[in-house]
Amino acid sequence: MLCQFVCIKPISHFKADVIKTYLFSVLFFLAFSFSGTVIAQHNFVAGKEQSFLLDGKPFVVRAAELHYPRIPKEYWDHRIKQCKAMGMNTICIYLFWNLHEQQEGKYNFSGENDFVAFIKLVQQNGMYCIVRPGPYICAEWDMGGLPWWLLKKKDLEVRSRYDSLFMSSVRRYMGKVGPMLAPLQIQNGGNIIMVQVENEYGVWGNDQAYMTAVRDMIRNAGLDKVQLFRCDWSSNFDRYELDDVASTLNFGAGANIEDQFKKFREKNPGAPLMCSEYWTGWFDQWGRQHETRGVNTFIGSLKDMLDRNISFSLYMAHGGTSFGQWSGANAPPYAPTISSYDYDAPIDESGHLTPKFFAIRELLSKYLGEGETLGEIPAEQAPLIQLAPIHFTQQAALFANLPQPVQVKDIQPMEMFNQGWGRILYRTTLTPATKERQLVITGVHDWAKVFVNGKPLAQIDRRKSETGEVTIPATSTNARLDILIETTGRVNYGKAILDRKGISGIVQLVNGKDTVTQQNWLVYNLPVDGPFQDKPRYTPIAKTTSLAAAEPAWYKASFQVNQPGDTYLDLSHWTKGMVWINGRSLGRFWNIGPTQTMFLPGTWLKKGSNEIIVTDVQRPDSLVVNSTVNHIYMLGGEQEKPVATKQKQLKLAAEKPVAKGAFSAGSGWKEVMLPATTNARYFCLEALSPQQQGDKQASIAELEIIGEDGSAISSVNWKLVYASSEEAKTNSTADKVFDLQETLIWQTAAKLNYPHSIVIDMGTNIKVKGFRVLPRVDNKKEGMIKDYRFYLKSSPFIISAFQ
Repeated sequence: MLCQFVCIKPISHFKADVIKTYLFSVLFFLAFSFSGTVIAQHNFVAGKEQSFLLDGKPFVVRAAELHYPRIPKEYWDHRIKQCKAMGMNTICIYLFWNLHEQQEGKYNFSGENDFVAFIKLVQQNGMYCIVRPGPYICAEWDMGGLPWWLLKKKDLEVRSRYDSLFMSSVRRYMGKVGPMLAPLQIQNGGNIIMVQVENEYGVWGNDQAYMTAVRDMIRNAGLDKVQLFRCDWSSNFDRYELDDVASTLNFGAGANIEDQFKKFREKNPGAPLMCSEYWTGWFDQWGRQHETRGVNTFIGSLKDMLDRNISFSLYMAHGGTSFGQWSGANAPPYAPTISSYDYDAPIDESGHLTPKFFAIRELLSKYLGEGETLGEIPAEQAPLIQLAPIHFTQQAALFANLPQPVQVKDIQPMEMFNQGWGRILYRTTLTPATKERQLVITGVHDWAKVFVNGKPLAQIDRRKSETGEVTIPATSTNARLDILIETTGRVNYGKAILDRKGISGIVQLVNGKDTVTQQNWLVYNLPVDGPFQDKPRYTPIAKTTSLAAAEPAWYKASFQVNQPGDTYLDLSHWTKGMVWINGRSLGRFWNIGPTQTMFLPGTWLKKGSNEIIVTDVQRPDSLVVNSTVNHIYMLGGEQEKPVATKQKQLKLAAEKPVAKGAFSAGSGWKEVMLPATTNARYFCLEALSPQQQGDKQASIAELEIIGEDGSAISSVNWKLVYASSEEAKTNSTADKVFDLQETLIWQTAAKLNYPHSIVIDMGTNIKVKGFRVLPRVDNKKEGMIKDYRFYLKSSPFIISAFQ
């Protein structure tokens, strides 16, 4: 029998006696000899002198985050090799619970879901692996990786030890993935050096017992040797403690490294320092400008970490694509993420290298360890190609192709009909009326189109905080009411994560003083799986028309490919929906942008004939899809204007502030407690002067209201009412002060002088004890506020049009 041996360094801190060591070695040799391979053991731990230790020697982790389901399996090896060529020694991955368990108790770990194959491929490329199994992961992924079917429990609590369904489901999931990962621990001859417990829990809560329970589940599932760690932010890492688990911090490009780790060093002297997510760019959201982060800003903070021997993981090194229904959303305010997860990363969505890649490679070449060399840059995986225009020849109108309905008395969310994603149609009958009536729909998640007798009346967009009020015309006979809901991503961050789709509220008909809740519904499920899109009865499209004959509808075409290759499909002439190629979903498109294109991997194409299906809930401008070799970034469609552009004027002369003063200079939260607790629904922060003389701008990363119990109140129901100024073109709008994302800031336009102010509606009266303001957390000082006034009111502030 041929045996392969891998030499290892001595483990300096291994203190077992010689006999036990010998016996263990013999047993280990025998166990692996049956497979023909003896795999050497190593060890990786968090040391006590500000360093991780690999086999007893200091080791700086240089990790690149990749997500196996966001990359076609055929491209995994190529992307890993690219990261090694960039100078990385480790690959970091999430595990996506809801991808693997899409129906309760039914698991799938094959194809793009085969994370074991991915981790082994990382090892074959001579790299270590960090695994982050959740259960919650965020990742701009639907519901942060939590399964949708949990939402069928009406009183569900997630990320909580008090919910038996959640905890038992987590335990079952960990019991599945733990044994798959256990042999891959570095102590067992694998390449997994660290496993994360939960994810950024400090943003969510401070229940140490919950985190302890998750840690124990991971250990009990077989990950009993590997170094565990947790990640949080510098502003909240100390909200809880977790024994036997290393701590790391997350922050973004351009961060002040000294400030980020200052408090951490004080509380954890001697602990290794690591930025477990160094955000290389940022993700895009529907209807907002394309996000970018400059190379110079990014590379400076990375160099600062390298100079201090601080470990890091680039999030993302290569973002890829959230194919299918998997892109998530942020809230508040509700902001769904696009399918492209390009992230302005060093390796772009299609796997091509950007200037960031070469800047990082050049920088890291100066910090390699003894005996290390940069990996060779692999040849291009697949050249981008341009297909011939695809002309659609068949269509199927939605109303003519509805599946069998489910009949219910009261309207319910999508999950209650055992549907996870896609579209859902609610149908009922309206009685006759001689006058117009108002239809009021609460809880539209996420985009609705309302029809009466097949005629479209209105659209409702959750992104715009629209109330769902629709005028119903008078009808002499019974009328058919249809409400078609198109879902976008479930919230993946913050307390709004319990994001049930369809209609989560009620539907009422208001006729003068009478209000009636509509009942007796027929519900039609229109899911996203590929086979369902083939069920409609497709009919030929007349050659004499270039436009769709019905709305909404499915559209089908076949197209020829001579030599498969990667490409981008241009959907700029279509409106809103999804695309399937040969039964596989590319994801969502929406003409509001910022991207008008969808990445199509060449490995999903076949030489010869291919099939494309597009569903559009509106009406496309053209029944042709072109392709391109580049992303098209462009806002379009129906855009919501930023609050500050609506030409309003806030009148504060007659208002009395409940607090006024000056914020201290420097970074970190600025807390102000009021002389007395005040009951209010609206608040206004007025910035009067800057910290830096001559600075005209104001900026805030986050703003919290402190309730009577001393804790920050939830901002889930907050709504921005007024902003004196905001930089919309850089996504620095005023709603960023309550989006729970410290890296995104409200910043006023550069040329407008102080004072600057914002007004927020908290949705209901709150007993306010104080407030906190977090200045920007990067290296820049522009916009730091000094003098302020703070106002509270139960009634709205006076805001009028400019005279």
